[in-house]
Amino acid sequence: MSTASATLTLRSEEEKTLQEELALPILLADRVIKSAQEAESSKQDCSDISKQVDRLSQLLRSSVRLYASTPSLYDRPLRRISSDITKNLDRALTLVRKCKHTGVLRQVFSITSVTDFRKVSNLLESSIADMKWLLSIFECTGSASLSLPPIANDDPILAWVWSYISTIQMGQIKDRVDAANGLASLANDSDRNRKLIVEEFGILPLLKLLKDGYSYSPNAQIAAVNALFSIATNQQRVRLITEFLGVPIIVKVLGDSVTKVQIKVADLIARMVELDTYAQEEFVTQNVTRPLVLLLSTDLDLDLNSSNSSSNNQPAKTSIHSLVQMKNELDYKKTRMNRVTSLNCYLDTSSSKKNAQHKKDGEMVSPEVEFKLKVSCALALWKLSKGSISNSKKITETKGLLCLAKIIEKETGDLQLNCLMTVMEITAVAETNADLRRAAFKTNWPPAMAILDQLLRVIQEEVNDPVLQIPAIRSIGCLARTFPAKETRIVSSLVDQLGNRNVEVATESAIALGKFVCPENFNCGQHSKAIIEFNGVPCLIKLIRNGGDPAKMQGLVLLCYLSLNVGNSKALEEARALNVLEGAARPVIAQYPELRELFASAIHHLILYQAGAHAHGRPCV
Repeated sequence: MSTASATLTLRSEEEKTLQEELALPILLADRVIKSAQEAESSKQDCSDISKQVDRLSQLLRSSVRLYASTPSLYDRPLRRISSDITKNLDRALTLVRKCKHTGVLRQVFSITSVTDFRKVSNLLESSIADMKWLLSIFECTGSASLSLPPIANDDPILAWVWSYISTIQMGQIKDRVDAANGLASLANDSDRNRKLIVEEFGILPLLKLLKDGYSYSPNAQIAAVNALFSIATNQQRVRLITEFLGVPIIVKVLGDSVTKVQIKVADLIARMVELDTYAQEEFVTQNVTRPLVLLLSTDLDLDLNSSNSSSNNQPAKTSIHSLVQMKNELDYKKTRMNRVTSLNCYLDTSSSKKNAQHKKDGEMVSPEVEFKLKVSCALALWKLSKGSISNSKKITETKGLLCLAKIIEKETGDLQLNCLMTVMEITAVAETNADLRRAAFKTNWPPAMAILDQLLRVIQEEVNDPVLQIPAIRSIGCLARTFPAKETRIVSSLVDQLGNRNVEVATESAIALGKFVCPENFNCGQHSKAIIEFNGVPCLIKLIRNGGDPAKMQGLVLLCYLSLNVGNSKALEEARALNVLEGAARPVIAQYPELRELFASAIHHLILYQAGAHAHGRPCV
């Protein structure tokens, strides 16, 4: 069922009250009983039908009284069963009315009446069994019933779903927890079950249990969020959770609940925002980044003055230039003090302090559980920041960058990787958004400096771990336009990776360096000279010759930029860059026609600058 059709179904059923829904079968039951009393043939059969209908009528009236006295009654199965009962009663009414006939027609109708009465009687008995089952799960104070009513003989899962949802909505807290776990188990079994749970309106009771579970026990909230997590496996179902106002509930639970609940909720947030951009923006509106950054920064020292970046590990210098630079840094730190204070105020609000104090007083959390929470929060931030300007801004406007830098520096495994991926997504957004890039990644802004130091450290030190190196390299490439020409250590680190044994790492380095030397980069000429000075051309030529198609294409693009910026370089002439470009031009352009103009310009530039190049024939590009 699509989001639109599910919403329309819900609205249409809300417009027609349950009393109105049950009025028709009750009226039909009265008519059947009256017609049975007026029968002139098959009186005994009509009497038996009348007795069945009378029992059914009493059950229907009992359900009306129950509905009137139970505001939280789960009425979805009652509406479905009522519809079937109406059809069966209509058939019974048609049959007993035939028994009014007399004379010659009586003999004709008596031939088929026995079979007809038996069929109708079986249908009515099934309806009675359906109503008894339904009233039993409504009135039962124990766990959800797993018995099957006749209406669910062909689809046993339907009865279980009804029973579980009814218990979640109406049962005692222990039974609600068990039912939510049962619903999660069904959802994990198949996509059909997930679809059925949504169609039978299981999302709202789960959200209510998640919201109210804080008053009962963490197990209630965990059961609810596990079920929602199992259901939210595609965009349509995530959208329904969002439209049923689930996002504010989820964000509140994230900020208020105990650690083991927060872990589950953070995982749910990550899944929802990954599957649906609308949900992603709703979480932005509810400012979910605030509690996530707060939880991620637990036990971290985020004092700007205590940042242990690689630059702080350099030997002390005593030159006049160094002394002047130290004075400038001290003055800079003083001017930033007010901003640092405001950042602290943003995070350390009264509500977050209250929450932290609550945890400190009432919850003992092991380091393993605390670590797992941070992994989940970092995963959620990663998914939230992907392609989202607003979320990326919120992360950078807090101490989010410092927090990410500290964790990348000190942690390992999934936590470090998730934080690196978060930085990569934020920098990808910053690459296309100049305001964010200028505000969050100025090279003299300490959080940006801390991030940069850690990205460079990962690139240089994690040589055997491409999973970490690749997002670090991509992040630096996205920030290429923020670095001044004097930041040669960045270009040096990337050039070193052009010769990496892992082709994917070398290819990412070529892509990143391409962003440093492309025409859109104001310092492309100086960056190109730096690549030449750090002996990057031989590594680049080797990558072009030995790498696969992606590596070859990215390497050639970088070589084209270098040829345009420093075409008179001796290093390019010695590496026979012109021959490389001419040899690769035709096959590459055939596959990537958008590169035709770039190749033509680069080859033309090399022919102008390199001695003897005019002797080479130029390919048709």
